[in-house]
Amino acid sequence: MEHHCLREIQGKLAHDPIFMEKMMTKSSSRCPCVAGPVIVGAGPSGLAAAACLKQKGVPSVVLERSNCIASLWQLKTYDRLRLHLPKQFCELPLMGFPAGFPTYPTKQQFIDYLVDYAENFDIKPRFNETVEQAEYDATLGFWRVRSVGAKGEEMEYVCRWLVVATGENAEAVEPEIEGMKEFGGDIRHTSFYKSGEEFRGKKVLVVGCGNSGMEVCLDLYNHNAKPSIVVRETVHVLPREMLGKSTFGLSMWLLKWLPMRLVDRFLLLVSWFMLGDTARFGLDRPQLGPLELKNRSGKTPVLDVGTLAKIKSGDIKVCSAIKHLKRHVVEFVNGKTESFDAIIFATGYKSNVPRWLKENEMFSKKDGFPRRPFPNGWKGECGLYAVGFTKRGLLGTSIDAKRIAEDIEGCWNERQNINDLLVEVERIWFLLNKVSILSLMNGETDADKVSPILRFDTIQS
Repeated sequence: MEHHCLREIQGKLAHDPIFMEKMMTKSSSRCPCVAGPVIVGAGPSGLAAAACLKQKGVPSVVLERSNCIASLWQLKTYDRLRLHLPKQFCELPLMGFPAGFPTYPTKQQFIDYLVDYAENFDIKPRFNETVEQAEYDATLGFWRVRSVGAKGEEMEYVCRWLVVATGENAEAVEPEIEGMKEFGGDIRHTSFYKSGEEFRGKKVLVVGCGNSGMEVCLDLYNHNAKPSIVVRETVHVLPREMLGKSTFGLSMWLLKWLPMRLVDRFLLLVSWFMLGDTARFGLDRPQLGPLELKNRSGKTPVLDVGTLAKIKSGDIKVCSAIKHLKRHVVEFVNGKTESFDAIIFATGYKSNVPRWLKENEMFSKKDGFPRRPFPNGWKGECGLYAVGFTKRGLLGTSIDAKRIAEDIEGCWNERQNINDLLVEVERIWFLLNKVSILSLMNGETDADKVSPILRFDTIQS
């Protein structure tokens, strides 16, 4: 009976335009069936994946919780930010930076590049759609992605492939410190920091000594604030350039000829000659070299842009970890106390994948990263992919985006025939609600009498 019913529906889908019109016009857009992949996230990773797919002739739907592309860059970064690596290592696939851009593009230049990139590949994300849940439906053989709009409206997308592009920096990490409610001064994460101008003349404690923490300290100093920085862990500080080359570019070139351990020794030797012994100023180096540490843990060395000179001169003070806070007073673990007007957490970001992706194999529940490290973490089971989780910046993003597009292209070409697509759509409808389809076949056109789960259209671009 089911076989004959499926054949009858297939015939109507392929040859009966009136039936197809009923299916489409009497549906709502609350449950779209997506012909290509759904990409979650419209940052650089999501844009790169969408562009590579577009080049292969594969359409996609990009869902973005914010109201713009690259929301981290546009809404949550400080004004003086520049790319920490030379532009040739930060290009997305298929489109380079404009020739007139400097070696280290500014924040606004990078945003302009991303906007042009989206326009060039006609990528039009669906903004203000927060993905609340994505789960593979083994019965259908498809992913079901549920999102909520800015006004609370719900959508459910049905797709063969799901690309997770929310990245490593989806949510700010803010430590809980005893006495935070008693402090009374301004406490914020760097995602809410724009410029040192509003802190002019104030004593500000920056917690975290990565690239952002160091640069925020320098920005505060340049705006006549009085910054101090909490250094809780060991850290590698390297000059941004050495021997007339970018440190990163020189490292990549040396790795072609030398083992990582020798390259690390070279970098540390040159850094010692250029910067001196950073341990003298409270910046102890880790046991592992900078490249080996990055390779093992993903922890990025600090590329100095002038902050170290201010630490050496005493204009920026180095402090130990915080024990607890009192009214405008910070007590450190070494027993010292000092008053501050504000505290800025440069404590980084984390993945939010475990919150919404209902899947136990590809992603770790602990940190929200693929369980398999680069270069093998881009592909999971059942059409699940990840881009932007390599801990290797935009260079890693580009590599994974290309791999994903090539992999999906192979499956897509097998399903190019429109009749195959119609049969696929019909199969979803049938499995979701056989009774509702039969009611449509029998002439029922009242959308209110059709199961809400059936109310979807097909999105191909």
